Amino acid sequence: ELIVDYRRNRSDIQPLLINGDQVKQVASFRFLSVIIKEDLTWVAHIAALVKRPQQRLYYLRLLRKQLNEKLLVTFYRCTIESILTYCTSVWFANCTVADRKALQRVNVIAQKIIGCPLPSLEELYSSRCLK
Repeated sequence: ELIVDYRRNRSDIQPLLINGDQVKQVASFRFLSVIIKEDLTWVAHIAALVKRPQQRLYYLRLLRKQLNEKLLVTFYRCTIESILTYCTSVWFANCTVADRKALQRVNVIAQKIIGCPLPSLEELYSSRCLK
C-alpha cells in the first residue's frame, strides 16, 4: 500500500486488511516499469531509467563502424529513445532540472555517436502530449 498524504497534520492511518492479513505500507513501488514514490518525485525512476539506455549506447558505438547514419538513427529510436520516452506524459513535466539533464546527456552522447542531430526529450514530450 502506498499512501500519498500532503496534509500538515497527518493522522494515523488504520492498517488495510485483506482476508485478515495486513497490507504492508511501502515508500515506493514499480507499476508498469515506472517507479512511483510516496512524495511523487521521480528521482528514483529517472536514476533507474538512465542506466538502461547507457548500456545500449555501447552497441550503438559498435554499429557506428558498419551502418550508415539512417540505420543508426533507426537503432537509436528503437532501443534508446523508446526507453527514454516511455510514459513521459506521466513523469516528464514534474522532473527536476538535474533529472532532465541526466536524460538529455544520454541523448547528446547518442548524437555524437551517430553524427546527426536528434530531437530533444522536451520536443518528444511536447509532440507526444499533443497527439
